[in-house]
Amino acid sequence: MATKDYVRRGKTSSKKKKGASRRPTKKRNAPQRRIPVIAILIAVILVGAFGYGLFWLGQHKSSTPQTSELKPQAKPPKKELPKPPAEHWSIARQLENKEVQVVVPEQPKPPHPYQMQCGSFRVEKQAETLKARIAFQGLSSQILKSKSSKGGYWYRVVLGPYPRKREAQNDQHKLQRAKIFGCAIWYWQG
Repeated sequence: MATKDYVRRGKTSSKKKKGASRRPTKKRNAPQRRIPVIAILIAVILVGAFGYGLFWLGQHKSSTPQTSELKPQAKPPKKELPKPPAEHWSIARQLENKEVQVVVPEQPKPPHPYQMQCGSFRVEKQAETLKARIAFQGLSSQILKSKSSKGGYWYRVVLGPYPRKREAQNDQHKLQRAKIFGCAIWYWQG
């Protein structure tokens, strides 16, 4: 049985001739690179044309007029505006010297101008639930009932009045820490 040499893909070594050597392979030389004569010629022509253009601009620069050499154009004569027509209304002359006195009554300032609203509900039970949550934080609130323009009632949960805005903000922060959001401070004008 003959064995195959899988490395050399030939037949067994017993059939190999002694002293026979492999032929050396010819090394192919890389193709010689040609100098791109046409590209070099085009580049030289472009550089020469650019240089000639700069030279030509330098020679002809003195022939162009400078802004200081330009003669100022004569300004057109100013046209005077026509005089306004004479007023034939007498009300304008009467109002020039007229003085109007207006009496503004001084409104009393409320002693506690700030309030805080924490909710407005259509259902009274929801307003009472919010009032209870606020009471657990140690704050007192009240429910104000007002009639809606579309019929029905609104139940507003209101805290205050507060003499200063800072006190209202302190209570607002206390409610925010208890996860009761949406409380708005507003200036009460009575």
